[in-house]
Amino acid sequence: MEQFDASNIVEVNGVELHYAVVGEGRPVVLVHGNAEDHNLFTVEIEQLAEAGYRVYAPDSRGHGANEPLEEYHFDDMAEDMYQFIRAMGLEKPALYGHSDGGIIGLLLEINHPGTLGILAVSGTNLVPEGVDPSFLEEYWEAYEEDHDPLIALMLTEPHIEEEQLRSIRIPVLVTAGEYDLILPEETERIVQALPDAELVIMENEDHGSYIEDSEIMGEMLLDFFDRRWE
Repeated sequence: MEQFDASNIVEVNGVELHYAVVGEGRPVVLVHGNAEDHNLFTVEIEQLAEAGYRVYAPDSRGHGANEPLEEYHFDDMAEDMYQFIRAMGLEKPALYGHSDGGIIGLLLEINHPGTLGILAVSGTNLVPEGVDPSFLEEYWEAYEEDHDPLIALMLTEPHIEEEQLRSIRIPVLVTAGEYDLILPEETERIVQALPDAELVIMENEDHGSYIEDSEIMGEMLLDFFDRRWE
C-alpha cells in the first residue's frame, strides 16, 4: 500500500505541522487519532483522490513527522486544524476525524462555527468516561509506568457538553464499531445532541478495523459527501 509523503510543512498556532496533499477537487481534511499519523488513512486518501477530491492529511501536533511535545490539549489541536484550514485557503472543507481526530473536528466547529461544510467522526467520545472502563484501566496502568503525555490526554480530556454540540449546524456522520472502545451510550449521546446527524454502527468491527487498510470508511464518506454536502 502506498505511503503518502508528508514533507509539506506549515506553521500554525505556534507549532509546525507536516502534511500530505493529494488529488484535485473539493477539499477534504483527514485527522487521525492518538499516537497515529496521516498514514492511518492511506486507503481513504486514495479513494477520495480518485473520486475527485483534494485531500489534506496532516500529522497532528506532536505526532508523526512533527516534534513530540510534553503536553497536549484538544483545544490546542482543534485550533491547529482551524489555522491549518485557513493557511491552506480552504472554504468550508469537509473534515473526517477518527477517534481523537473526531474530538478535534467537533471542537473546531464548536469554537469556529461555519468553518466546515460537512463533518464525519468515528469512535469519538465527549468525556474520558465515555471510553470502556477496561480500556481506561489499561491506560491508567500504562500512564503510571511511563507518564506518556498522549495517554494523559486520553485520561483527562475531552470535556464537551451536549449543549455545545447543539451549536453545530452542519451535517455530521457519526460512526462506531459494534465492538468499539467507545461506549454505545456515548456514541448515542453525540448523535442525539447534534441537530443534523446520521449514525452508522459497523457490525463485527472494532475501534479502527473498518478504517485502517479498509475501504469501508472511504465508501461511507463518499456516499455521505455526495448526499449531504451542499
